[in-house]
Amino acid sequence: MKINVIGLGYIGLPTSLTMANAGFQVIGTDYNKKIVEKLNKGIVTFKEDGLEDLFNNAIKTGNITFTTEYQKVDYYIISVPTPYDKFSKKVDATYVVNAVKDVLNVCEDGATIIIESTVSPGTIEKEIKPIINKKVNLVHAPERIIPGNMIYELKHNSRTIGADSKEIGEKVAEIYGKTTDGEVVVTDIKSAEMTKVVENTFRAVNIAFANELAKICSHDGMNVYEIIRICNKHPRVNILNPGPGVGGHCISVDPWFLVGDYPQIAQLINAAMHINDSMPEFVLKRVSEVLEENNITDYSRVGLYGLTYKENVDDYRESPTLQLLEHQKEHLATPLKVYDPYIKEDIVSNQYHDLHEFLKDVDVVIIMVKHQEIIDNMNLLKDKIIFDTQNVCQLPNVYKL
Repeated sequence: MKINVIGLGYIGLPTSLTMANAGFQVIGTDYNKKIVEKLNKGIVTFKEDGLEDLFNNAIKTGNITFTTEYQKVDYYIISVPTPYDKFSKKVDATYVVNAVKDVLNVCEDGATIIIESTVSPGTIEKEIKPIINKKVNLVHAPERIIPGNMIYELKHNSRTIGADSKEIGEKVAEIYGKTTDGEVVVTDIKSAEMTKVVENTFRAVNIAFANELAKICSHDGMNVYEIIRICNKHPRVNILNPGPGVGGHCISVDPWFLVGDYPQIAQLINAAMHINDSMPEFVLKRVSEVLEENNITDYSRVGLYGLTYKENVDDYRESPTLQLLEHQKEHLATPLKVYDPYIKEDIVSNQYHDLHEFLKDVDVVIIMVKHQEIIDNMNLLKDKIIFDTQNVCQLPNVYKL
């Protein structure tokens, strides 16, 4: 059995390596020649705990190759981006549609096309099925992993397989069952589409509740973390911690699909997403208050620690820091200094690549991301004014959300 994984990004590469390590013959395909060239040279294309070992093990098996060309195989796994239209909030399925079209150009009748990309409920029915011109099987197996813990979750998370035919669904479930210790559930395609979006929406709404609590407490001088700590002692309460915003390509994107498709119904989800999107601007407002309280007018001595959307990864898609910098352009002439140990290339102005150099040039540090590096080096901040949006700094006189 051969599997062609289409798209070798944050989801497609670990998926293809996991399949190869499970004993399947895998061809990883990506149009980006630089990605394919790096992989063929034995270089992994992003940082992730355990990814390099997974890559080396897959290469040793001889079960994986990388190419820019689609192949004739039994199974195709499509793992390409699904952004949303920022005006309509609907899913933009262009990448998925184009990938399916390219598969149809090479595949034979009887092949199975598995879409792992996250889509809104009904997308496969409305966007994919109308372009099918061969006797192929369509399956939706939405990915369920998070950067920073991908390899563990690929091995242990349950999976959902959506298919029109129970027989086909069971065949695909058997494949995924060889890659995970978790339960593999078979359902229909639309239900599979909905479950993935609902999972991320559930988390987004809960994060929004914590973020709104932070705003309320800040308004009246209350300690939101103390309140959450006490509330969470109740056996049926589990409030998350607030933060500077929501990033990544799941929680900050997927819930909008429901808002776009059901604008008159998804009122709570819509409000929650707007709350989360407002947090970078709220942080910027709090920074202004901190500077004013300390009689500081020179914004050039203010530094943002962290560019990624979460801790200990190099993924900066939709990151709160990037969102904050966009808002900052509207309000400040002086760009803030920025540093992140995981981002090696310059992606913003005033970006540093050494922690000590960064700290030497700033008087105010805004902790945007709780990388282990800053937790381990908190003593270096003892002479700085600190605004900690992640509640990781226990030094005295630290400003919090």
